Formats: sequence, structure tokens, C-alpha cells
Amino acid sequence: MTTSPERRRNTARKEGRGHPARRDRHGRGLRGRLVPATVPLARTKAEIFDDLVLDTVEGLERRYAKELAGVEFAVEDVPPDLNVYDSDVLEDGEVPLARLLPGRPGRQELPPRIVLYRRPLEFRAMDREDLADLVHDVIIEQVANLLGMDPDELT
Repeated sequence: MTTSPERRRNTARKEGRGHPARRDRHGRGLRGRLVPATVPLARTKAEIFDDLVLDTVEGLERRYAKELAGVEFAVEDVPPDLNVYDSDVLEDGEVPLARLLPGRPGRQELPPRIVLYRRPLEFRAMDREDLADLVHDVIIEQVANLLGMDPDELT
């Protein structure tokens, strides 16, 4: 007796054998890595951006460990859609690049938070080196605002 592949799959699942076949929307099946994880091509734009942020933050934390002890740094792809931005937002034209959320002491103590918006920053950079400089400048500006300092004092 011959059975269809679908019926054999269903029978195997009912009996606890096998697993459902996984396919993407084009029916080609799962895809593997194109390059090893150690090769730079394996890094996404978001991961590269996160590394740039981390490099700048680590440099600042080495010099200002006490002042930045409770500060959180975050990255979001795009800024939230708001009609009006407060003075805590660093803008280029009318496009937010970063935002400083001061902490709230009290019952629900929230630490200060600096949020960078990845896509607007990437859009303004010509290459990776330019992006690294831009990320550095934006973080310096936001940290200076938080600490009440001149950005030139932090660099």
C-alpha cells in the first residue's frame, strides 16, 4: 500500500516521531549562514551600530564612572512618532537623533536614560567612520546635557 508524503508525515507526528517540516514562505526550506560568525560580513548593521555606541560609552565610563554609574544607554531603530519633541531631544532639522530621559527619583525610581535612534544616524553618515564620529558626538552631547557640562570638557 502506498501513502502520500503528507499522510506519512501526519502519521509520524501522531506517533511522536519526526517533526513538522519547516519552510519559508517561498517553500525553499531553512537557510544557513552564508559566512562564518567570525567574518565581519556576519555582523548586521544594528550590531555594528551597537558596537559603535558601546565603544564610546566604555570610553566615557572609564573617565566618568561615578557620574555615569546609574545611566542607561539604549538604541532604538527609529524615534517614536510624536508631534512635538521636548528640549531633551537632539534633532537634526525636525528628525530626532537621540533623546535624554532624565531619571525620576521616588517610588518607581527610574535611572537616567540616553536613547540613540539608529536609522536617522545611519542615514546622515557617509561611511562607517563617519557614523562612528557622529555616534560619538551625539553621545557626548547627551552626556554633557545630563551632567550639566560643556561637551568640549568631555572629549
